[in-house]
Amino acid sequence: MRFKMVHNNFNVQNLEKSVAFYEEALQLKPVREKHAQDGSFKIVWLGDTTGTHQLELTWLSDHSGPYDLGENETHLAFETDDMAAAHALHERLGCICYENPAMGIYFISDPDNYWLEIVPKR
Repeated sequence: MRFKMVHNNFNVQNLEKSVAFYEEALQLKPVREKHAQDGSFKIVWLGDTTGTHQLELTWLSDHSGPYDLGENETHLAFETDDMAAAHALHERLGCICYENPAMGIYFISDPDNYWLEIVPKR
């Protein structure tokens, strides 16, 4: 028996704003969408074109206000081959929320305050 990671899900307040953020900040592109006929939800799966793992963004019509992320100790990590260019982009976007120079990593936060770790290709 084998298992393969397929996707992670983040629930978001504004789907269009979140998709735009992930496209600009991390170059993720929509690979498929699902919209409920009754308008109760919309889902967009994003991919990075290098693998099969996807980020699923879900908007729910009956949820208002920010999501409670608790202590926000979970995150997704993204590897980059150009740490300086990535840092400059994220600095320009104003989304860097934590830096750890000793480890050579930093975190950005998306419009719903989910943390995303940026690590250099090793």
